[in-house]
Amino acid sequence: MSESQADNSSTQHEPLHIAIIGSGSGAFACAIRAAEEGARVTMIESGTLGGCCVNVGCVPSKITIRAAQLAQHQRHNPFPGLTDQAPQINRSLLVQQQQARVEELRGAKYQSILDSNPALSLVQGVAQFKDVHTLEVVNHRGETQTIKADRILIATGAKQSIPPIPGLEGTPYWTSTEALVAEKLPEHLLVLGSSVVAVELAQAYRRLGAQVTLLARHTLLYNEDSQLGAGLTAAFEAEGIRVLNHTQASRVSFSDGTFTLEIDAANGKAERLQGDALLVATGRQPNTDLLGLAAAGIETDSRGAILVDDHMRTSAPPIYAAGDCCNMPQFVYVAAAAGTRAAVNMTGGEAQLDLATLPAVIFTDPQVATLGLTEEQAQMQGIKTRSRTLGLEHVPRALVNFETQGFIKLVTDAGNDRLIGAQILAAEAGEMIQTAVLAIHNNMTVHDLADRLFPYLTMVEGLKLCAQTFSKDVSQLSCCAG
Repeated sequence: MSESQADNSSTQHEPLHIAIIGSGSGAFACAIRAAEEGARVTMIESGTLGGCCVNVGCVPSKITIRAAQLAQHQRHNPFPGLTDQAPQINRSLLVQQQQARVEELRGAKYQSILDSNPALSLVQGVAQFKDVHTLEVVNHRGETQTIKADRILIATGAKQSIPPIPGLEGTPYWTSTEALVAEKLPEHLLVLGSSVVAVELAQAYRRLGAQVTLLARHTLLYNEDSQLGAGLTAAFEAEGIRVLNHTQASRVSFSDGTFTLEIDAANGKAERLQGDALLVATGRQPNTDLLGLAAAGIETDSRGAILVDDHMRTSAPPIYAAGDCCNMPQFVYVAAAAGTRAAVNMTGGEAQLDLATLPAVIFTDPQVATLGLTEEQAQMQGIKTRSRTLGLEHVPRALVNFETQGFIKLVTDAGNDRLIGAQILAAEAGEMIQTAVLAIHNNMTVHDLADRLFPYLTMVEGLKLCAQTFSKDVSQLSCCAG
């Protein structure tokens, strides 16, 4: 008898019991779908309900970024007929508004679902595996509870990865969590990191009024197309953010409210930087070290990420994983999609997670949006490519907005002109990229894309114009030529 048949036989009178470690987006997506399929679900959470995104990630960061953007628009705009003026920033009030919205969304999207669904229950505490069907949960009072389940989902997310820089430990440095709720603006914020969290918060704090210096071990957005990092660096420097590429801190000290960083630069020039706040945003690592995975035979990679297949199955058949704790891209929408598919598979269905058309957005200004393969990635896979890059000075909407900093780049398979990648640096890149997602998903060529009708004076029309550059000089077209 198969495991699924055994479950069906043993649970004719009792519903399948699924335990979920975590309560973030992936966990709740799984819980909701599993309950819809008739399962009884026990969620286990050691911290705040809702996980990273709503509490300390996507929601508060985007509120901070939006407030900073409006401050920048007040300070600088491209229209000489509108008077610039220095914004009066009350950081404490901004944080209060931000956290009120966080609490509102946590209540509406997490707590209310838990309260209103009788199939869901919550246990507070730290979970550890005893075997493939058994978890031991210890609450904050030290009391232990044993939970047995037919299926278990691990959705514990990730935590900040702190580099082993001499002197850093014990100093009051910030991670993104502290930076998002700090009620006092620093005079000079030092930032360690060069990827999503580092660049988003560096620009936000600069726009809120702080001096900002960012140290990148390589270059900004090192893992993306080099044009994106170069373009974002230029935008940052134009706003007064000092970007130190190929630079890392060799020692950190803190005294009398001041951080001092001794730095090593690629050019061999030593320097000491000082600031009254330090943000460490050097990446995240899977939050799996306390789970006792070995007791259940769950395999991980060298980072501690749980290895899963496209059905979210781990190496232990009754156990699944979703989100940032496993070997998948660290995006909340990936975690939620994975959680739903895990629930389908746990309850006897068959669902795969297809990441072939995965968009990613960095919410700087201009925004960075990516999809599919870069030229370099395609060539490493043996794909011959053709690509075109269109500056935003050729996009009518960008011209009338007086915001022409950035570009649109499309990458195709040279053998058939099918679109295989897109990289966008533009004020509304995040809103534009989904059109490219649909184009790739539907195996469209750039000629197909160029032949579609796009509404005039929209930024997404830039995708059509870039597609047209594969066969014509768009500078010689009328402004809305088809």
